[in-house]
Amino acid sequence: MWKIGSGILLGWGLGANASANIFGTGVATGTVRYRTAIWLTALFLMAGAVVEGPKCMETLGELSRLNPLEAFCVALAAGATMAVLTVLALPASASQAIVGAILGAGVLAGTADFSRLYRIVACWVLTPICAVVFGYLMHRILARVLDRTVRRLTHRNFIYLAGILVSGCYGAYSLGSNNVANVTGVYVGTGLLTAQTAAVVGGLSIALGVLTYSRRVMMTVGKGIVALDPFSALVVALAHAMTLHLFTQVGVPVSSSQAVVGAVVGVGLIGDVSTISGRMLLKIAGGWIGTPLSAGSMAVALVLGADAAVPFWGQHVGPLLERFGITQAISVAVQFYAEWLRAMMSAVGW
Repeated sequence: MWKIGSGILLGWGLGANASANIFGTGVATGTVRYRTAIWLTALFLMAGAVVEGPKCMETLGELSRLNPLEAFCVALAAGATMAVLTVLALPASASQAIVGAILGAGVLAGTADFSRLYRIVACWVLTPICAVVFGYLMHRILARVLDRTVRRLTHRNFIYLAGILVSGCYGAYSLGSNNVANVTGVYVGTGLLTAQTAAVVGGLSIALGVLTYSRRVMMTVGKGIVALDPFSALVVALAHAMTLHLFTQVGVPVSSSQAVVGAVVGVGLIGDVSTISGRMLLKIAGGWIGTPLSAGSMAVALVLGADAAVPFWGQHVGPLLERFGITQAISVAVQFYAEWLRAMMSAVGW
């Protein structure tokens, strides 16, 4: 069970980073309180992970055949990459991190299948494009509808608040359904977890990241790209959610960060294009390019290190731990928490 610990780390990093894409614009504009935003995000992304998360699990397994130790190293490499970018307050792509790590380990093992990569890369390219289109069109359509039907400012403000809340909850659901495969999908291919169990474990770890460390990236997304009014924040949240949910139905996990940045750019095109921060966009684009390369290189290093450490562990460390009873203590603790998790899942009908 310790092998899924790296996936939990990756889930935490994804939650801390990508949660900003859900309510970041709403929080930055003062429409939604931060505490309200993170709890709604955690609740609805968990629902999305459980209900539709397994749809994207198979896609990652097609890239390479991994054994359990390689899966641990892959998730650890992707998780460490996400954690670094989160600390730097940069929106990052868990999809690109995990794919880069899988291919890095697969190249080392000789099992990487690059023929499966084209569909994933095509969806990565289409993600910001679709978000730009959705953001632009939704802004045009909704603005026209509101201008014709709602004229009082107080009524509009209520609509903006309700719309941001509903769109944010939908976005959180879409994030869970699309991105939980990035967190625990590698364990399904190795047989460590079933698709449904992987969705639950991944959803819980993402929710933990949302609740503990998401404020810095949230403000970067909300204010750093282009200044948004409450109506624009509503449109961005809706366009982001629609984009993620679209690719969930295709079965490909994509970047929540690319979706929200594309949506923000689409809204920015309605007004003055010069209000879009080109410097921030370049900074984020650099993270997108560096993410798969960094995760792939780290995965190679971790797999090589693990291969070198296994013989030493078996000959020296393992017997020493058994002599002092540490191995048995760890085994009992892991078994206890596994039984507790199964009992919780059974109690709620999963």
